[in-house]
Amino acid sequence: MTIHIANDQLPDYEKINAKLNKSWTSADYSKIGIRLQIVGELLAERADIRPGAKVLDVAAGNGNATLAFAKRWCDVLSTDYVDRFLDHGRIRAKAEGLDIAFQVADAQNLPFADESFDGVVSTFGVMFAPDQPKAAAELVRVCRPGGTIALASWTPDSFIGRLCPTIGRHMSAPSSFKAPANWGKPDFIGEHFGPAASWIDITMKTYTFRFPSPEFYLDFFREHYGLTKRAYQVVGPEGEAALSADILEVIAQMNTATDGTMSVASQYAEVIIRKA
Repeated sequence: MTIHIANDQLPDYEKINAKLNKSWTSADYSKIGIRLQIVGELLAERADIRPGAKVLDVAAGNGNATLAFAKRWCDVLSTDYVDRFLDHGRIRAKAEGLDIAFQVADAQNLPFADESFDGVVSTFGVMFAPDQPKAAAELVRVCRPGGTIALASWTPDSFIGRLCPTIGRHMSAPSSFKAPANWGKPDFIGEHFGPAASWIDITMKTYTFRFPSPEFYLDFFREHYGLTKRAYQVVGPEGEAALSADILEVIAQMNTATDGTMSVASQYAEVIIRKA
């Protein structure tokens, strides 16, 4: 039996994407992104892509993976669908003396020909694309046979993996919205990349969020992380206390610091895929 789905039953991913773009643009993510630089460095080491290779950084943010691969003499094109993020990447590249190209591009509709890149990478970026199967297919499409796809994605049990649905409950996220932390699940990687891969390696790693206090973290992310900032706008003054309490509760459950500071380990999946 063949089931036909009418177009009006399909999620409007373009509309969702446009709303997310506004949320990301509303805050200065670079204040947060620079603190994740080590993840880009570790991913570049593990991917072991040769000098001179053409590398595409998808949903690059302020350029952590971009800079890491460029330091290893790769020919990097840094992309994001928020041009403001790329501006920060440009500033960092200039400060580091790195020759990097930048271009606005949507992870769900990459404006590049098939098999254009030797390496396709993303750190905590492509996982936030609402149309997950399409984004995964795009990474595969633009990578050449024998090339490398390298990803770093939060897992469902990570700090961010637990925080996202906690915040989402206050925002009444649409039923079509899929958890970004799906990208940190081996089953997801196998389903969306397995058919096109000759080899997949998944290593669970940990990044630790260190802040002066849980309250400092809350205020910092509320100001600089677009999705959190948007959540507070949605709940309004009457919902702020409940949202803050839920976020602080997640931190309390995972915080190992005993001196009033915050030290929360967050698991992420480091994924290396060789395209067949």
